[in-house]
Amino acid sequence: MLEWLTSTPYADWVRESWGWPLALTVHAFGTATVVGFIFIIGLRLLGLFRTIPYTSLNSLFPFIWIAIALQVMSGFTLWMSKPVQYLGAGMFDVKITLVIIGIIVTAFFQGTIRREAPAWEKAGTVSSRGVKFVAATVLLWTAVNIAGRLTAYLTSLYVA
Repeated sequence: MLEWLTSTPYADWVRESWGWPLALTVHAFGTATVVGFIFIIGLRLLGLFRTIPYTSLNSLFPFIWIAIALQVMSGFTLWMSKPVQYLGAGMFDVKITLVIIGIIVTAFFQGTIRREAPAWEKAGTVSSRGVKFVAATVLLWTAVNIAGRLTAYLTSLYVA
């Protein structure tokens, strides 16, 4: 099955045309958007950027979800070019697991902000639940970023 995927016209286009640089560029912008906005939200919840109301942080999540969707599509495109190598290197499995956990935690984090931000505004401080979610979310997306880089490095070393 993986050999068949590698020999599809789409995989050929990615490897032999401008598909790889295009997918890699989209993937990089998606990563920058997700990690950047998660860090902005995180820093706000930890006390920085005090001029940003807690309730306005919800407006960043649509951009995060669009960026995650772009990352999934561009990541699949990159993966199609050499699935045997990606799966053989092992780090890809770690990255995908972290991405799935990151998406789930981000969804819960968004729900927490949506429900609790008005109370945080009123109290002038973030709940311990909010701080725990921000720590988990920031750490997960940082781990995804590291695992992504290791996937690229280790896959280039792996020869099928």
